[in-house]
Amino acid sequence: MKSLNQLLLDFDYEQNFRDDDFYVGKSNFYTFELIHKWPKWEKNFLNIIGEKSSGKTHLVNIFLKKFNGIKIESNLLNENNLKSIQSFQNIVLEDLNLDVDENLIYTLFNTIDQNNKFLIITSDKPIVEIDFKLKDLRSRTTNCLLAKIENPDDELMFALILKNLSDRQIALDKKLIDFIIKRVERSYGKIFEFIYKIDSISLKKKKSIDFKIINEALEE
Repeated sequence: MKSLNQLLLDFDYEQNFRDDDFYVGKSNFYTFELIHKWPKWEKNFLNIIGEKSSGKTHLVNIFLKKFNGIKIESNLLNENNLKSIQSFQNIVLEDLNLDVDENLIYTLFNTIDQNNKFLIITSDKPIVEIDFKLKDLRSRTTNCLLAKIENPDDELMFALILKNLSDRQIALDKKLIDFIIKRVERSYGKIFEFIYKIDSISLKKKKSIDFKIINEALEE
């Protein structure tokens, strides 16, 4: 099996993978560049926004690998977590939503502010649009830099499909990938879901992926 980079070269496709195979395109360029500009941010709070599978976790892992820090799932935040962050300059709060203890989140915001630390929050929608009950917390959320990962364009869709296929040790002709791009929903989650479908159908039928298998997956 050829490597992903070799496949990209075979397709005469510009290599644009950096930092552990994260593909940088128009939809995520601003966010990618911003995390690398730390600590030269306008604010100490950064909200990375994007749908499921858009690369939010990949980006914060790149950030933590480069700058160090601690990552906490928002629904697992507790008093012990709040104590443990004292020794870290950078804190990542993953997957912020309404399923959280709002008082603890508010305390975390205050801790970041009072100790000149940095907080990255990932969420599916902008933090300012999350309908928190705690008024003081809602007020705090307005003090965040917003970095949204947009829906993938054709270039990024091609790269994501190619990467996902490569991870499954599948090589497809470029014309098949182009065919998929024109027909699959422009969504990170739907792309990965579709690759899973065609792989499953291919394994079940014990046949290589072709137009027929792709169309069958599209019809499901």
